[in-house]
Amino acid sequence: MSPEGKIVWQQRSLRFNRPFLQPLAVGLVCAIFIALILTMGIMDLQRSERTLIGFMEDQGKRIIGVVERLTEENLKTMIIASQRTEGGVSTPLSELVFSPQKLLTEAIVAMGREIDNQWKTQHLSGSYIRRYAEEKNLWLVAVLNAWGDVLFQSRTLSDDLFDGKAPATAKVQPKGTADLINRLNQLNRLKKIGFIALSRKDESGTIIIALDKESLRYWGMRVSVEKAMEKLGEGQGLVYLTVRDKKGMPLGNAGNLPEELKTDNPLVAKILSGTIPFESRKVNVGGKSLFEIVAPLRLGGEIVGTIRLGLDRGNTDQILGENRRNMFIFLTFVVLIALLSMWLLYNDQNRHLAGIVEMTRQLEKAERLSSLGQLAAGVAHEIRNPLNAISMASQRLKREYMPADDEKKKEFDILAGVIRDEIRRLNGIIEEFLTFSKSRRLELRDCPVQEVLQKIVNLISEEAAAKGISLRTDWESEPVVIPMDMDKLLQALLNFVKNAMESISGEGGVTLSIRHAEKGRVSIRVADTGCGITTEEADRIFNPEYTTKEKGLGLGLPLAHEIIRGHGGEIRVLSRKGEGTTFEILLPTERHEEKGAITS
Repeated sequence: MSPEGKIVWQQRSLRFNRPFLQPLAVGLVCAIFIALILTMGIMDLQRSERTLIGFMEDQGKRIIGVVERLTEENLKTMIIASQRTEGGVSTPLSELVFSPQKLLTEAIVAMGREIDNQWKTQHLSGSYIRRYAEEKNLWLVAVLNAWGDVLFQSRTLSDDLFDGKAPATAKVQPKGTADLINRLNQLNRLKKIGFIALSRKDESGTIIIALDKESLRYWGMRVSVEKAMEKLGEGQGLVYLTVRDKKGMPLGNAGNLPEELKTDNPLVAKILSGTIPFESRKVNVGGKSLFEIVAPLRLGGEIVGTIRLGLDRGNTDQILGENRRNMFIFLTFVVLIALLSMWLLYNDQNRHLAGIVEMTRQLEKAERLSSLGQLAAGVAHEIRNPLNAISMASQRLKREYMPADDEKKKEFDILAGVIRDEIRRLNGIIEEFLTFSKSRRLELRDCPVQEVLQKIVNLISEEAAAKGISLRTDWESEPVVIPMDMDKLLQALLNFVKNAMESISGEGGVTLSIRHAEKGRVSIRVADTGCGITTEEADRIFNPEYTTKEKGLGLGLPLAHEIIRGHGGEIRVLSRKGEGTTFEILLPTERHEEKGAITS
């Protein structure tokens, strides 16, 4: 900001009130562009999530495949272990082959110990034995005392079980351990019902656990699944794994199990029926985000149950979170770039349109000036001859018809002076019109600016002193040489100085200064301490039809404006009402070939 005040007028500061693009249209274009980028980002996130979900599904399928394969191998091993040769000699078995069957035996022994513990704590009852057999899917659980009497049993060995081939002792309930075992051996031959009799360490009783085909198959699958899960090991992001048969009985569990799915659950029904190959979903268990897969357990190509596993989604969520964060950062930059681009486009188009409007305005102004110049030339030609005649007549009247009376002579001198002054004023007006109407071809030569300003000071110093106005100069001794038409530039700067002097009522000052400006230009300032002008007045002072003078036509500043423009210069007006005005004229220090002509 200049010390004189803010810039209230500048030659190249052009504005156009109506924008080329409506703000609503620009906003709509930005919104569509941003929506497209956002849609693409969301689609990319969804694609990444589908890829990661597919990866986790493949991982879950691999785990399920391993469990199925190992379970089938264990079942085959148990079948091999149960086979005998035709001569009744057992087939030699390796430790690997014997291991699953050993696990089955250990599982049955473990159940016997569990019943024995209940017996020791005197919590054993008939209802407990029946419930235990049902929960463990056992065909028979019987508890006998030291004398072989049956204390508790989960079921009775009725005649219907023997299909009419029961021994004679079957007519009554079994009495004694030997009788019960005899009956179970008979059932083993008839219906392949196997059993294990476990004697207590203190020989105070016996616990018998019997398995039919169904329960044997269940426990065979259970120990096979548990053995497979042991070989599966930890890691692989597996949080829990649970396997159930078609009835919902557990075949194997590992990890922190979530709420069980009931057999009447629609999802379980679809899995068991083979309607859907598997189901995957996101779940939260214990505050952890997991990826759960529910799939059928297939053994020998047949669906025998369901397998449900949960995988940790920590890494997946982290990757998705990073992708989402990167997408939003990218989207933010894209939005900022889009808004900046649209603003630049909007601003550039408005600037070009403002230039077109200003060009139209200049053309209209040139047409008005041309019409005014033609009118001035015609008026000046028609008025100048009568003025010459009036001037000669007034001179002759003064010379030949002077009254002899002193009083009338004085009055005659006054009237003759009025006529002479008015003729002189009319001649000045005509000269101003003629000057404005002429075609002004500039003849540019390199001359020092100080020389022009010094001539102006010499011309108006006496007039300024008579009005009580002080003239101050401020420039360096080293000459500032620029291409100029000295006479025309002198005329333009003189008009600025005269205008500054006319704005001062009473005493004041006018300062002429020279400074080096930016971009290869020199700054000439004419500052006064006059009345100043408003912004509205600053917008109109260079129009030929506008003047604040009571006398004269006010063509001095428009003519100065045309001369400065012909030199390729620029004019700035800095003013505050009541504090003075500064005219800053910026002229190029190098010659431009396209300049050098002023046309009205």
